[in-house]
Amino acid sequence: MNMQQVMKQAQKMQRQLAEAQDALSDVEVSGTAGGGMVTVKGTADGQISAIEINGSVLGLDEEDTEMLQDSVLAAVNEMLSNAQEVTNQRLGAITGGMGMPVMPGMF
Repeated sequence: MNMQQVMKQAQKMQRQLAEAQDALSDVEVSGTAGGGMVTVKGTADGQISAIEINGSVLGLDEEDTEMLQDSVLAAVNEMLSNAQEVTNQRLGAITGGMGMPVMPGMF
């Protein structure tokens, strides 16, 4: 295999990886804990879309439960954003700006 073929193959793999990463945002996933007391919903690309907490177990009314859910969701998404930023900075230094996509949870 000559160098031109290697470069074409690398570019093809890079496109396929980017397409696969983009498709992860369409895959919905969820997890529960505490016997269903807490449910987290999101996408396979690591974006959290909802955190549902059974506030009655904690003695909270509906309004307080919604405020707690919104606050936890905002904090988790901020943490994920910060983590992705650090990941991009550190791996970007290694890849030398080659434009390679960084997949969440890859490292």
